[in-house]
Amino acid sequence: MVHDDWKRRDFFRLAASGAVVLGGTAFAAACTEAPQGQSGGGALERAKKAGMIKVGIAGEIPYGYTEGGNVTGESPEVAKAVFKNIGIAKVDATQVEFKQLIPALAAGQYDMVAAGMAILPDRCKQAAFSAVDYVTPTAFLLPKGNPKQVLTFEDVKAKGVNLAVLSGTIEQQVAKAAGIPDSQLQTYDGQPQMLQALQANRAYAGALTDISLKALLKQNPGAALEVTNGFVPEVQGKKQIQAGGFVFRKSDSDLVTAFNTELAKLHQNGQWLEIVKPFGFTKDNLPPADVTTEQLCSAS
Repeated sequence: MVHDDWKRRDFFRLAASGAVVLGGTAFAAACTEAPQGQSGGGALERAKKAGMIKVGIAGEIPYGYTEGGNVTGESPEVAKAVFKNIGIAKVDATQVEFKQLIPALAAGQYDMVAAGMAILPDRCKQAAFSAVDYVTPTAFLLPKGNPKQVLTFEDVKAKGVNLAVLSGTIEQQVAKAAGIPDSQLQTYDGQPQMLQALQANRAYAGALTDISLKALLKQNPGAALEVTNGFVPEVQGKKQIQAGGFVFRKSDSDLVTAFNTELAKLHQNGQWLEIVKPFGFTKDNLPPADVTTEQLCSAS
């Protein structure tokens, strides 16, 4: 299902053809721009010289979204702190549909994706991921009281209820892998459309990370909906860990290395927790030592 823009009545707004702002600097999306890797120097060198770097977001609360004309969210705010420590003062962002984030990155529209993107093997083939930024469980948004007692993807399939997911997300992939038929699966491009489907009873449940769904419900206190307890889904006996990171072009290894160095410092010195607390993250979302990008990229 396609929508015209990412506007949300009360909590975020995207200027559909204009600029969005992060750190006080505007960036007008230029989809026809030549891949930036073709200009002189690597992405890190260019960004340091310019004092600015361009990133892509997808408009998903609380990971990266536009509010009052400014870009905010867990990923952009962490990115700002990392780049400040690297010596890059300004971070400009443009918002596109989630499924277009990696293609637009490859096309040179920006140098990094800051959208809380889950680290998955198929994505790792297309781009380079940072070290794991956070982990978070999956959950469902569904009617208060959960009358049909849907708690897992297997319950969705067995009870024949319709499930709403966002296009290109790990939840969509898990739903398909769990054998939920297309007749029960509804795909949307944004959180507002998912919410509308639930309120109109077109879908019984919506699947996203528990942090996303709690933020969505907080922005819609009148909705007769609730968020289930978070869980780690399994497909064929293997846990599908929801771990997110930042995304780069494979050719920009210098930028990835510099970013990872400073991200690790934020995780270790407590600054990360201070940055992400307003977006619903806690110390429980810090990545365990045994959850690594290499492991997630190689998972089958």
